[in-house]
Order: sequence, then structure tokens, then C-alpha cells
Amino acid sequence: MNISDLDNGTGTGAADDPAGIDESVTAELARLRDSIDNIDAAVVHMLAERFKCTQQVGHLKARHQLPPADPSREASQIARLRQLAENAKLDPAFAEKLLNFIIAEVIRHHETIAAGEE
Repeated sequence: MNISDLDNGTGTGAADDPAGIDESVTAELARLRDSIDNIDAAVVHMLAERFKCTQQVGHLKARHQLPPADPSREASQIARLRQLAENAKLDPAFAEKLLNFIIAEVIRHHETIAAGEE
């Protein structure tokens, strides 16, 4: 067994074959994967809640003819998230990439709302 079979929680590789693997390793792997699954579910639910809020922002902006993007807000959010990531021992560059992806999706939603397509 190779360490990469244990660390990503994807269910690929030799760790999927319980034959020849110590039961304690199999149990620990299952426990960790259950935790990963729970965290993934929480992340999805949190993103859904975030997008519900940003949809409301999009409607408010559209009603008041505000632009879909707010570069100063985006910059401050990126700086804030990078600091949160550093404090949490998460790669700030990764956190920034994730937030940029989310921001791009939010702007797309706001543009759709402003165009009256939603």
C-alpha cells in the first residue's frame, strides 16, 4: 500500500482491497473517509446558503441599477480570506483561488439577474 491511497479520501488504489490490510488501518480509513464525506456535505450546504445570500444581493443590485461586480469589495474579501486561511493553516493562495472561483460565479449570477433572465 502506498501513502497516496490513504490521504485523499477518493477511494482509489490498493486501500480499497481489504485483503491483506490490517483491520485497524481499514477501520481508520473508513472513519477518516466518513469525516471527509461529512465535511464535504457541510461545505456544499454552506455554499448553497452563501449563494442564496448572493442571489438576494444580485436582486438588490438590479433593482438599484448597481453593477454586478464590486472590485473594492472583492479585493477586501480576498485579503480577509487570505488572512483567515493563514490563521487556519490553509494555503492562502488556494483560499484565494477558491474565492475567485466563487466570485466569478456570483458575478455571473448578478449579470443574469440584471439582464432579467432570472
